Amino acid sequence: MEINTILDQIDLGAMALPEFQRGYVWNRNQVRELMYSLYRRYPVGGLLIWVTKTEDADTRGDHALTAGNVRLILDGQQRITSLYGIIRGAPPPFFEGDKRAFTDLYFNIEEESFEFYGPVKMRDNPYWISVTELLKNGLTPFIDLIYKNSELRDRSDIYITRLNQLLGIKNINLHIEEVTGADKTVDVVVDIFNRVNSGGTKLSKGDLALARICAEWPDARHELRSALSKWRASGFDFKMDWLLRNVNTVLTGEALFSALKDVSAREFQTALHETVRHIDYLLNVISGRLGLDHDRVLGGRYAFPIMTRYLAQNGGSFRSARERDRLLYWYIHSFLWGRFTGSTESTLNQDLAVMENPEKSLDRLIEQLRIWRGDLIVRTENFAGWSRGARFYPMLYLLTRVSEALDWGTGLPLRADLLGKLNRLQIHHIFPKSQLYKFGYARPQVNALANFCFLTQGANLQISNKLPEEYLPEIETRFPGALASQWVPMDPLLWRLENYIDFLKERQALLAEAANTFLNSLLVASQLTEVPTRAEPLTRIVESEEIPAEIEDEEELLLETNIWITDQGLPEGEMLYELVDEKSGDLMALLDLAWPQGIQTGYSEPVALLLGEDVSTLELANRMGFRCFTNISAFRSYVEQEILALDSESEK
Repeated sequence: MEINTILDQIDLGAMALPEFQRGYVWNRNQVRELMYSLYRRYPVGGLLIWVTKTEDADTRGDHALTAGNVRLILDGQQRITSLYGIIRGAPPPFFEGDKRAFTDLYFNIEEESFEFYGPVKMRDNPYWISVTELLKNGLTPFIDLIYKNSELRDRSDIYITRLNQLLGIKNINLHIEEVTGADKTVDVVVDIFNRVNSGGTKLSKGDLALARICAEWPDARHELRSALSKWRASGFDFKMDWLLRNVNTVLTGEALFSALKDVSAREFQTALHETVRHIDYLLNVISGRLGLDHDRVLGGRYAFPIMTRYLAQNGGSFRSARERDRLLYWYIHSFLWGRFTGSTESTLNQDLAVMENPEKSLDRLIEQLRIWRGDLIVRTENFAGWSRGARFYPMLYLLTRVSEALDWGTGLPLRADLLGKLNRLQIHHIFPKSQLYKFGYARPQVNALANFCFLTQGANLQISNKLPEEYLPEIETRFPGALASQWVPMDPLLWRLENYIDFLKERQALLAEAANTFLNSLLVASQLTEVPTRAEPLTRIVESEEIPAEIEDEEELLLETNIWITDQGLPEGEMLYELVDEKSGDLMALLDLAWPQGIQTGYSEPVALLLGEDVSTLELANRMGFRCFTNISAFRSYVEQEILALDSESEK
């Protein structure tokens, strides 16, 4: 079928994109390569089309479809979308992505090359012709321009021939292979799609399940995104698949998305609203009882499907403080030991299985966790990690909140009701980073978890980079007990730079003891707080943690890089991405900022940005297939040149 005819079919609603397809992800370089290949009449591959009844078709966009049958594009979306955008000058009705990838493409009639518009190179340069204007308006206007320009007139025949060759792209025939027949159900077609698209990102059962739901309930995606946006505004960043997993367990008691295949849209809608209430309730409980009040300290998000299922089985709320605290005991241990970092679905199903009978299901959950782990005891070495990505970082924050550790600037407890815009918790390095680096300590030692404590902004700025041997005695004099409340060893010899390693070991032991004491307290009846009788709307307890650039300069750079990435229309990376051993589930390394599926999902290699990491982490990430960058300028150049394929002049 000719390219022109394919585009007409799209305009008529006879050809469309199935709902389960991902959005447009090509970059400018891929678009240029496609056009160059078509111009040279090189093969560019055919299309795979699914022919199905219009009334059964679940498609992207709101474009009206033709009656009878419709052709759905299974393979070739990126090529057809690019061609439609260039030839029509606008994206197709089913478009979802960054249209800059195919906007303002120009052709050089002398060099026979394609580039995107750059004013420095192309303004008032007669050799550069807008490809879209040529393909939309035809050859005549350009013939007139060539003959009227003395610079071009002598080679007019050559230039017109080249423009004709470019214009002829619309008449190129693309081979179309069709998948048709009553036996070609959505499941079969998705399997075909995944096999054909083996080099890209496969569609998950969640994608397929949601596509089915959207066919009956078009607002499903909007409702899911609305809930995610609400939580994001409250400081918790969750993904669509995560919410869908929670809905699945609430509704079916299963972790696998295939369990949703026979669920009606009405059942799904009811379960979604119920799940959102359960998650609101849990976030309030976890924030209020544990102090984990924003995304950076919220561990174990894949424990939530278990907890939302538990609430669904028990009327949507806890019947007592003891019940609440026992579930929180299970929750904390699940993220401390990485219960769901390996094969998430199989682990979830193991835990869901022991919950089939709601009676004493909490006892069985805790016992199963204990058997899996061996014991549920926190040891000194568990606090030996470093950076905010350490698994025990949330535990340190938790202990600070629940133990009412004292602020070193005011002497007041750092309670939940104390916190607000003027009293945000900040990370404080007890031994200042600058002093430790000057003394010769390495990055993992400088950013050791046992060197962190949390203070209000005023206290943090007041201490600045003073040595512990100078400022700790002053704090203890002003606020007796303040140091011990933050688990600081009280031996003054340990406050000296040369004894820093011994300080860390002693504080790790104190933190482990405090963690065990608190966790064990959750197993006994609690009378500390009242338990809500119903799921209240999620309320914001504290603004997200503010961390000054001078304290966490690398993190600020990473956050700025993520913002820059999204400004380019690309997906944001995962901060502190865990590299996990697939067999053992053990954490091998943390990557500062990573795109495990590539910045162009499914079309580019996994990428990681690592700032100041040691060689072993770089080597491990490379072995795991990541392309690693150790400075931001090199990373940005990679994104611009290989992902966005931006010409330097086009940015001027």
